Amino acid sequence: MLTATQAASSELIDVFQAQKRKSFELRHQTVQARKRLLNQFADFILKNRDRIGTAVHLDFKKPLTEVDMSEIYPVLSEIRHTVAHLSTWSAPQKIDAPLTYIGSRSRVVVEPKGVCLIMAPWNYPFSLCFGPLVSCLAAGNTAIIKPSEMTPHTSALIKEMADEFFDREMVTVVEGGLEVSQQLLRLPFDHIFFTGSPAVGKAVMRAASEHLTSVTLELGGKSPTVIDETANIGDAAARIAFGKFLNNGQTCIAPDYVLIHESVQKEFINALKEQVIKMFGDGQQLNEQSASYARIVNGKHFHRLTDLIEDAVNRGAQLEMGGTVNAATNFIHPMILTNVSLESRMMDEEIFGPVLPVISFQDEEEVVRLINSKPKPLALYVFSNRKSFTEKILSSTSAGTACINECVIQFTHANLPFGGVNNSGIGKSHGYYGFMEFSNQKPILKQMNYFSSTSMLYPPFTGRVKMLVNLMLKYF
Repeated sequence: MLTATQAASSELIDVFQAQKRKSFELRHQTVQARKRLLNQFADFILKNRDRIGTAVHLDFKKPLTEVDMSEIYPVLSEIRHTVAHLSTWSAPQKIDAPLTYIGSRSRVVVEPKGVCLIMAPWNYPFSLCFGPLVSCLAAGNTAIIKPSEMTPHTSALIKEMADEFFDREMVTVVEGGLEVSQQLLRLPFDHIFFTGSPAVGKAVMRAASEHLTSVTLELGGKSPTVIDETANIGDAAARIAFGKFLNNGQTCIAPDYVLIHESVQKEFINALKEQVIKMFGDGQQLNEQSASYARIVNGKHFHRLTDLIEDAVNRGAQLEMGGTVNAATNFIHPMILTNVSLESRMMDEEIFGPVLPVISFQDEEEVVRLINSKPKPLALYVFSNRKSFTEKILSSTSAGTACINECVIQFTHANLPFGGVNNSGIGKSHGYYGFMEFSNQKPILKQMNYFSSTSMLYPPFTGRVKMLVNLMLKYF
């Protein structure tokens, strides 16, 4: 008799094999059929807008407008952009032949990789699940999706919606915890798209290496925000308040900490406080009545954050705003800290919550040294009206993405690749780049009959062959 674990494994193997068979069929699917499927899926999402809003709100207390903006719109935007350009992306690309290959013709075709695994995180459970799926289906693949168990209402809805819209052989959603993830990672997928922490990303990459499976890893890290004395402080405060406290700070590209020139630190903190009150309210109003402020996802992460705060304060951090917390509702008031020790856990771990350390600097070399002392982040933000300063920071550091005088919105720019570098990720997503991530770029060379330029180099290596090789080395 099969144990529960063995039965689950057997079921996953059956799903995988069914999708493998389906993936061979999809290699012959027309681009028009893929576009039609994506358009129908967009309509399906819009029809279920209320269901999506309700599920996400139950998991985060996230405002419905924020759900529309940060969960539904990114997926619809991805679909519309992909459908508009898919014919061009899918077309074979003619390749010019160098003189040494005279007589041949070459092209690069994109083909589906096959059966893909999409492992989605909890912080944007809907958009970071179905967003990658758009690229996956556009490239002609099948997909098994593993949503996060930390957002049970949204994960259940994702499974319901997938079961209602897709054939199981094309898209299957598998719910569960760590044990299910481990079982999935034992299967020989053709590509894995994972979004989550660097620590788990390393485990995914190790598992993928057993089958030499290609991976896209969208990870995170401590994304710095740099503000010099020439920046428009009011604009910077508004944009940082939006980017930092969206989704209660649980955003992989949220400003993690601010490095600000000492001459404008006080002005910035005052401006940031004003923006927080303007956007979310303050005191009792924010705690109980704000319709624009989400909550921490669960008690585990609430206590992780309060431990970070306690450690920072014990090391001398000064509270400039916030301090109100409520474990019963996973509520943490937007918090601004100064005098934060660089040795504190808050400056070592990704915060992933509504807490913003503000650290002053005197010159740009301090900024470069601090940023480069940490693993490469997913995002880097520079607020300055001095080009030389901006270029110095961008050229002296490395990050997956960057913005000048803005933050966070690079994620939804349809024509930009999104992804990290080293510790913050491998591979790119969105639009053309996401399509290519789920595709194999296959070069095809066709040689004419009866003649090949390389035949002049076949053995035996006579004096004539040696002369031709010498000419190749010198001129071609």
